[in-house]
Amino acid sequence: MRTEQEFLAEYAKSHRNRTNQIVHMICVPLIFIATFGLFWLIPLGSLVPSLPEAWLPYVNVATVGVIPVLAFYARLSLSSFVTGVIWLAVSIATVLLLKSLAVPLLPVLAAVWVLAWAGQFWGHKVEGAKPSFADDLVFLLIGPLFVQQKLKSGL
Repeated sequence: MRTEQEFLAEYAKSHRNRTNQIVHMICVPLIFIATFGLFWLIPLGSLVPSLPEAWLPYVNVATVGVIPVLAFYARLSLSSFVTGVIWLAVSIATVLLLKSLAVPLLPVLAAVWVLAWAGQFWGHKVEGAKPSFADDLVFLLIGPLFVQQKLKSGL
């Protein structure tokens, strides 16, 4: 498996344009949170025998899916793992906040997801390079690390 630095160096090749980088700083978090939220809407709790009823709303594709995602980040580095935990915590907090405000999650998250992806593709058009995930889907998990790296370096 490639190292964290190898992934980030490869990802950076198609993210050199400042406009595309700014687009990614906005759209990657929106896509991450919206994807998590959409997966939250797919329940799995009823598939787990003897699961306490209070836990049912929290056992879904999103919460189960965090296990391999965090394992991937942990294999890269402790820093990547911590970054993943932070992104997931923000995603969970956002979904729970929207639910508490009675926001209709499916249409809102789907709209955010579609618009953020449209922004990403526009950013890559400006860049003149295809998205990294076009060659390897694992780069969908590198985007948050790229954003974190840019935040640390001050873009």
